[in-house]
Amino acid sequence: MNQVTATELKEWMAVSKDFLLVDIREDIEREAYHIGGEHIPMGELISRLDEMPKDKDIVLYCEKGIRSVIAIQRLETFGFNNLFNLSGGMTAWKQSH
Repeated sequence: MNQVTATELKEWMAVSKDFLLVDIREDIEREAYHIGGEHIPMGELISRLDEMPKDKDIVLYCEKGIRSVIAIQRLETFGFNNLFNLSGGMTAWKQSH
């Protein structure tokens, strides 16, 4: 599984790399803190597959990087091979500042 660290993701953002950022956390988590991107809660991923392109990188993130690993495993069964997990999730992101 592809991983991207918080530092690497910040570099991607700084150079405007073409990728889709997807927050898979629940509404209340996103309201408390987020780093942008599309908000597709984990429970809605399969019903919203058409919102995720297969022709560019997609970074999924959650709070600790555990749910996003599970989400990536599920999405890979639908033919996605362009997925990256934000290693450590929002916890790692906050610590990297």
